[in-house]
Amino acid sequence: MTVWERPEPPTRPVPLDRERIVAAAVALADEGGLEAVSLRKVAARLNAGPMRLYGFISTKDDLFDLMLDEVQAEILPGERAEDWREALGGLARRTREAALRHEWLAELLGGRPALGPNGLALTESTLAALDGVTDVDTALRAVETVSSYFIGAIRREVAALRAERASGLSDREWQRARGPHVTRELATARFPALARAVHEGSEVDAATSFATGLEWVLDAVAARLDRPPA
Repeated sequence: MTVWERPEPPTRPVPLDRERIVAAAVALADEGGLEAVSLRKVAARLNAGPMRLYGFISTKDDLFDLMLDEVQAEILPGERAEDWREALGGLARRTREAALRHEWLAELLGGRPALGPNGLALTESTLAALDGVTDVDTALRAVETVSSYFIGAIRREVAALRAERASGLSDREWQRARGPHVTRELATARFPALARAVHEGSEVDAATSFATGLEWVLDAVAARLDRPPA
């Protein structure tokens, strides 16, 4: 029986339900990441004994599934997209926004399909935008392609934010501190392509980089959808 199908036990003596448990777990993760979440810590935040939680959740993986589904409610579209491009682009942007609010989300993206009610609704709304546009297999590959892009981009951005906090240096400060080493290496002429990128490349922020890459991926998907079947 999955966590979605398990009935909730009585709430005495301390009132408990999955909604309160998940809210406490999300708060802990927002404060300290997934490593800060355990059934014992969630129970302590709710002033309940850890064994009480096992009536609702059998494993930490169950808890993570519930947390993921809770945040996926924030990613659901407010209204039906006008076309597939708006649907997939909106999914990417809303997922990034949710991950910047809940950085731990990046660690849970890209695993097995989310089977909670919000996860299923999110998948339904995404596939519905491609219904009638192409065949089912092509639609699935299109969603996978765009998802692979934004999940990778989100993980990279979140990792950079965490590294910045851990080092106490902004990205620019970190680059400046390592500037002499990079300058010496580039002066050897062993890395001409890298030297050109460093000296001639434009510096853009994470949001611009994400938006640009997303448009390129959507353009590639559009080209594939417009191609006549083999």
